[in-house]
Amino acid sequence: MIPKVMSRDEVRNVDQRAIDEFGIPGVVLMENAGRGCVDWLVELGVSGRVVICAGKGNNGGDGFVIARHLENLGHDVKVLLFANPASLRGDAKINYEVIERAGTPIRVLDDFQSEGEIESVVDDELAGAEWIIDALLGTGTRGSLRQPFSGIINAINRASARTLAIDLPSGQDCDTGLPVDKDKPAIVKADFTATFVARKLGFETPASSTFTGEIRVIDIGVPHAMFNLD
Repeated sequence: MIPKVMSRDEVRNVDQRAIDEFGIPGVVLMENAGRGCVDWLVELGVSGRVVICAGKGNNGGDGFVIARHLENLGHDVKVLLFANPASLRGDAKINYEVIERAGTPIRVLDDFQSEGEIESVVDDELAGAEWIIDALLGTGTRGSLRQPFSGIINAINRASARTLAIDLPSGQDCDTGLPVDKDKPAIVKADFTATFVARKLGFETPASSTFTGEIRVIDIGVPHAMFNLD
């Protein structure tokens, strides 16, 4: 059976084994992750404007999948991409190109002089949103948050919308549940966290619940047989 809790390294190992040993393309895992998040959003009653805050990694790729499925259901969606689209790679790039070709509203925000400047822009973009999807940073994040992510996180936390974090709240250490950046301890304070395969080790830290809100484990199609093999 799948373990109830996984560390950062264990999570990475699961994804890689699913791809290498079981032949599941990474883009399929990403599709399952994003679709599972949308199913939960529908269950939670999403109806108004949704703003997806996406980084350039696989977490952002999950956000692009979410955008596509929400649009297919008729929802008002906008993607804020905090990276140059040319920097996207692999499965995230594939899913970005899909929504770009589909005409999904996308604003690229990758060139700011200060965190104050980015916060002001993000404040304006999030105004009036019913939901914010935190698809900025994933389980691999460690050390200092590079500019302008602490400012983006501050803006998300100021917004009145409900927030769904993808896999874990951005800025949170997967293994400790505490801020990855000790100098700028910024973590998204999510109302809900859709995490994949298993709960993350850091969620067991009592203080972690302040940031994760309600947690649901999303099945992304990893074979359970994987965990019964030596």
